[in-house]
Amino acid sequence: MAGEEELGEFYLRYYVGHKGKFGHEFLEFEFRPDGKLRYANNSNYKNDTMIRKEVFLTPAVLRECRRIIAESEIMKEDDNNWPEPDRVGRQELEIVMGNEHISFTTSKIGSLVDVQSSKDPEGLRIFYYLVQDLKCFVFSLISLHFKIKPI
Repeated sequence: MAGEEELGEFYLRYYVGHKGKFGHEFLEFEFRPDGKLRYANNSNYKNDTMIRKEVFLTPAVLRECRRIIAESEIMKEDDNNWPEPDRVGRQELEIVMGNEHISFTTSKIGSLVDVQSSKDPEGLRIFYYLVQDLKCFVFSLISLHFKIKPI
């Protein structure tokens, strides 16, 4: 029996990046409602080029992504007390699951020390670990499908 989180629309976009010495460097991925995973990694370090990959995912893979998000309980969080994006960089996470739509923006998080010293350590910890889980999930999917080694 399908849980409520498996019904309705699903969309996720994550971005982390900064503009610096090597231009605009970023990592971005997106799970689209049609099942397409879009991945982009732009680094100009040593004149590296942008990596762009797209792949369609099975319903089972999308269900796993939804499960990861639902179990994190990120949809209950609020980014009002999270650090604002700064010169070090920014992170953005947008999720649509069913009739819920959230959008978070915060600074880059270097380590759990940054999380602990924030005004909302519990909420930011949930965000931090969810982002780690999603990155591992996406890197696994990309490396399995394309045999490349993401950063």
